[in-house]
Amino acid sequence: MTAHDRYANLEVGYDIPAKPGMDEADIQTPCLILDLDALERNIAKMGTYAKAHGMRHRSHGKMHKSVDVQKLQEKLGGAVGVCCQKVSEAEVFVRGGIKDVLVSNQVRDPLKIDRLARLPKLGSSIIVCVDDIANVADLSAAAVRHDTELGVFVEIDCGAGRCGVTTTEAVLRIAKAVDAAPGLKFTGIQAYQGAMQHLDSYAARKDKLDIAIAMVAEAVTALKAAGLDPELVSGGGTGSYYFEAGSGVYNELQCGSYAFMDADYGRILDADGQRIDRGEWENALFILTSVMSHVKPDKAICDAGLKAQSIDSGLPVVFGRDDVTYVKCSDEHGVIEDPNGALKVNDRLRLVPGHCDPTCNVHDWYVGVRGGKVECLWPVSARGKAY
Repeated sequence: MTAHDRYANLEVGYDIPAKPGMDEADIQTPCLILDLDALERNIAKMGTYAKAHGMRHRSHGKMHKSVDVQKLQEKLGGAVGVCCQKVSEAEVFVRGGIKDVLVSNQVRDPLKIDRLARLPKLGSSIIVCVDDIANVADLSAAAVRHDTELGVFVEIDCGAGRCGVTTTEAVLRIAKAVDAAPGLKFTGIQAYQGAMQHLDSYAARKDKLDIAIAMVAEAVTALKAAGLDPELVSGGGTGSYYFEAGSGVYNELQCGSYAFMDADYGRILDADGQRIDRGEWENALFILTSVMSHVKPDKAICDAGLKAQSIDSGLPVVFGRDDVTYVKCSDEHGVIEDPNGALKVNDRLRLVPGHCDPTCNVHDWYVGVRGGKVECLWPVSARGKAY
């Protein structure tokens, strides 16, 4: 079945924003578009980096929530699997054919634990994070009940201030309990320092990671001494992967936003003081929007408002232009300052969202474009999967 056949019975504008073969100018807005050339370059670049540094890369699915994007990351970038945050997300990726899935979060609700323990029956290996020894017995009972095995990461709070234990003693205690529990396998450590990923300064990010790496190294040494050598030490994001890769402690990265690159990540600085979206990574994800009103000479109103994006990390940036600025939004409208009257009704603009993860979660589709033409249409497979 060709892409054209797959979407033959779907109506553009009602069911889907575009069909393969259409001109980019005819895509219905507001919608998410992917610059496929930029996306593929980003994915290949991360894959090359990970391989050159002897690291596994487990791409983060909570960012794109797409089986198709994940498969591209595995094909072009050598990603070994996916990490996600919720059991429902894991179910989508497993059912979509992804064979190695980490739920990089705690799972405590009995029904969620039962669903998680059933997933290996579909042919995928499953790992989950634990930070409380009481969770071990519940996970073990579910795995035994379903005759499956769950891998377990002990999570260290290495600075994010959310989940995770803070002492080596606690890591050892939980790891020993996991190792002794039927149906569970102690697989390693989860140590993601999320709080520092968006610090502007490279040096400030390094300072935070130095503390995290020391904590993780101490835990690894203690685990090895106890005969519990962790197979995987996992963490690292788009703002820090080079620190984890050079640590001599971590062996798996969990970068996600590098593939799409949003405005908030883009502004952080590399080791040379340059924005990371001006050389390290390319913008590949955009909200395509149309000007719908321009009755005020210095303001254009576009159709991408709050319902088309998340602005928790700031407003979107108009891509490739410095003569117009997106300045505010309401439910259905975005206000664009246009002091020179450069825009006209029905003009299209590419917006770089402030925060890609929650923005992707409010859309049903990605429209992949190359050379001004729609090449593919991919569902946001795990959209709304928050349980």
